[in-house]
Amino acid sequence: MKKLGKIIGILILIIGVLVLVGYLTFNEKRPPVSASPEADSLAVKMLNAVNKRAWDSTHIVTWNFKGGHTYVWDKKSNFVSITWEDYEALLNLQTWKKGRALKGKQEIKGAELDVIRGKAWKYFCNDSFWLIAPFKVFDEGTSRSLVKNAVGTNDLLVSYSSGGVTPGDAYLWKIDKNGLPQSYKMWVSIIPIGGVEATWENWIKQPSGALIATNHQLGPLNIPILSLKTGETLEEIGLSKDFFDKIR
Repeated sequence: MKKLGKIIGILILIIGVLVLVGYLTFNEKRPPVSASPEADSLAVKMLNAVNKRAWDSTHIVTWNFKGGHTYVWDKKSNFVSITWEDYEALLNLQTWKKGRALKGKQEIKGAELDVIRGKAWKYFCNDSFWLIAPFKVFDEGTSRSLVKNAVGTNDLLVSYSSGGVTPGDAYLWKIDKNGLPQSYKMWVSIIPIGGVEATWENWIKQPSGALIATNHQLGPLNIPILSLKTGETLEEIGLSKDFFDKIR
């Protein structure tokens, strides 16, 4: 028994050393924030490249996040349906704590309802960011800074002081000559190492003209956006027009 405890202790020590070495090797210091009109201009160039005006006019969006969570989002009414495993949460994004939730066909009540609604809200904040982050660079609570890169051009640092479930996060966008995002580096509370990079690729033009990236590579992890559909009505994406009546 003592021998087993010693082996476990050695393994924990080795893992701790590897984590420390990884942190010291790969951790990148977050660039300082220095908001400027030039940074705002670069952000506008990115918004034009992805056609934010067309995104703003898009009414309905549905997608599946890397095979796990499926969303139907009515952007104009602020309603969203989130399904995963046997659960479905139906939220009004302005008052999500009053939304409904089901397990199978059974309505969830009491304390469990708060748990499921809170989980659904966190899923939506995370997963929708991977869908539409380029459109959010002027959200309330953001600041924008220029950061010189290795080739002498500027990347765009967007810092979030509020919003979502992890305020304080920051993203350093690498943008091509036309303004289209290629990747970003992240300084986020859920990742202990700063400067981890994820790609933004496989851009697909939507019927409205908006461009949406449908794949991200984060180290060895692939994060696909699956079954993406957008439209002006629920019927356009294959749903009945009364889909959201149960949460109105």
